[in-house]
Amino acid sequence: MVMSRPNINQWFNKSKGKKQTKVKSVGLRKCPQKRGVCLRVFVCSPKKPNSARRKVVKVRLSNKVKLTAYIPGQVHRLQEHSQVLVRGGRIPDLPGVKYRLIRNKLDLEGLPGRKTSRSKYGTKKVDKGC
Repeated sequence: MVMSRPNINQWFNKSKGKKQTKVKSVGLRKCPQKRGVCLRVFVCSPKKPNSARRKVVKVRLSNKVKLTAYIPGQVHRLQEHSQVLVRGGRIPDLPGVKYRLIRNKLDLEGLPGRKTSRSKYGTKKVDKGC
C-alpha cells in the first residue's frame, strides 16, 4: 500500500499546532488565590430577568491589579481597607465581575448558622452535643 503525502492545507494546519485555551481569570496571574485590600464596597443590580441587590467590592490585589469581586452569602462586615482573599469564578448575571471572595479567610468571616453548602461559605459543622 502506497502512503500519500499531505496536501498543502493539511500541511499548514498541522504546522499551526494546538489551539491555546484562553485564561478567564487574568487578574490572578496564574495563581489559585490572591490577597487584596478592599477599596470600595457597594451593591449592584443584576442583568435583565433577575432582580436583586448583589454585594460587590472593588479590590486591589497584592500584585497591584484592581478588579471587581462578588461577596457570596447574605451578610458581611466588609469595609474599606479590609483584607480579603480572592479566587476566580464569574457571576453570570453581573457583567464584568469575574472573581469571588473566599469566606472565613482574613477579614471576611464565615456565615453563621449555615446548614447546606457550608464549605462555600466558611461555616463549621454544628455539633449536636449531649
